[in-house]
Amino acid sequence: MREIGITIGLLSISNVFMTFAWYAHLKDLSSKPWLVAALISWGIAFFEYILQVPANRIGFSVLSLGQLKILQEVITLSVFVPFSLLYMKEPLKLDYLWAGLCILGAVYFIFRGEIADTGN
Repeated sequence: MREIGITIGLLSISNVFMTFAWYAHLKDLSSKPWLVAALISWGIAFFEYILQVPANRIGFSVLSLGQLKILQEVITLSVFVPFSLLYMKEPLKLDYLWAGLCILGAVYFIFRGEIADTGN
């Protein structure tokens, strides 16, 4: 269980870097050439990878590849929605709820074997 907690923590921080690398330039560097935005984004993404690679290695020691990927998607959406609302000033959309429910379904299906095992 400790490994899962470490994985979630590292992936969460990694996703903050990733989200800024992928999207912050749309707001902050829109007047700069795309090459400048790409180089700055790559610099930010370096820190994302410094956290993401060990997170995935730790997580893969206790989770299947599919479980690790779905966990990543849950974290990505959990980071992206506040980023979108607070940083990018995008309006809150009901579509975020529907997307979250779809991800919740994916979590159920990818972890249902473990959920059933804990019930016995």
